[in-house]
Amino acid sequence: MARTAKAKVSYLEIKLVKSLIGSKKDQIATAYALGLHKIGDVSVQPDNAATQGKIKKISHLLAVSEAEGGTK
Repeated sequence: MARTAKAKVSYLEIKLVKSLIGSKKDQIATAYALGLHKIGDVSVQPDNAATQGKIKKISHLLAVSEAEGGTK
């Protein structure tokens, strides 16, 4: 039997640094989908295509860095 190696999942730490006031409804919904409601909120999300798309949509409101240790 062949063993399959587990792929190490990396995580991103996403912080809301600008207000959602005045943002479009779809941008607010994207921030909520990331778990960000108020300025200063931090969320740890897996680094995948879906998360990258959400980050790109509201990148002007966020600060993104790699999560320490890769844990959720």
